[in-house]
Amino acid sequence: VQLQASGGGLVQAGGSLRLSCAASGSIPSMNVMGWYRQAPGKQRELVARITSGGRTNHADSVKGRFTISRDNAKNTVYLQMNSLKPEDTGVYYCAAGLGIPEYWGQGTQVTVSS
Repeated sequence: VQLQASGGGLVQAGGSLRLSCAASGSIPSMNVMGWYRQAPGKQRELVARITSGGRTNHADSVKGRFTISRDNAKNTVYLQMNSLKPEDTGVYYCAAGLGIPEYWGQGTQVTVSS
């Protein structure tokens, strides 16, 4: 399984970004796909995840601002990020697995300036 993330960048607070993660490989291994982030000096944390059936979970810190979605036909998962805050800054990783993450993408940097 290979995961290719894209869409990060530099944005001002209040702005929006859309991350994409294209997956290739064993489809059954990607029952759950998600986004995690890691800020400097902090542990990696879950941002949002989605099952193949469309069930979603979002971290409390991003509820109402971020939305995860998935196109199973394209094996792609998206993260629409609105109303970005400086504390959203970090490296964002997409992940996939049957339940817990087993495969990781390379990460994409998101920087939100105040």
